[in-house]
Amino acid sequence: MRLISFPYMSGFLMSLAATLWTHGLYFCGKIEINHFYCADPALIKMACAGTFVKEYSMIILAGINFTYSLTVVIISYLFILIAILRMHLADGRRKAFSTCGSHLTAVVIFYGTLIFMYLRHPTEESVEQGKMVAVFYTTVIPMLNPMIYSLRNKDVKEIMSKVIFRTFLTK
Repeated sequence: MRLISFPYMSGFLMSLAATLWTHGLYFCGKIEINHFYCADPALIKMACAGTFVKEYSMIILAGINFTYSLTVVIISYLFILIAILRMHLADGRRKAFSTCGSHLTAVVIFYGTLIFMYLRHPTEESVEQGKMVAVFYTTVIPMLNPMIYSLRNKDVKEIMSKVIFRTFLTK
């Protein structure tokens, strides 16, 4: 019960705090969000006043979220690594490392883009870069996950090689 309730409660409280601090921003002039969705860095750059608390709270809350979730992932991977190293068969170890490697790659890319976007002070340049990064972690990474994991399947590998072979053979 605690395993489920802690992430939900902490997520709710952090989101509530971020929303309340966003409510304290003052906007004037052109009110058009320079982003694909209502991201904090874009809101901070658009505000005329009241950004100090929002900016630092965004960095602190993102830091807490990333630290907590990355700690859980790293501890999980340490347990997986220990279990893999205890395996007696080299082939089994190789398959396990291969599977974990692809998952770890997706996790690193996902967290890397989020950290790049939320753990720095918003500037005009960072908001523009943040738009590209947001596309990456909201669309590209979720689209890559099925490919990363399904390419582990022999049948999928055979079908992919046939499709690629036919594509290049017909050109």
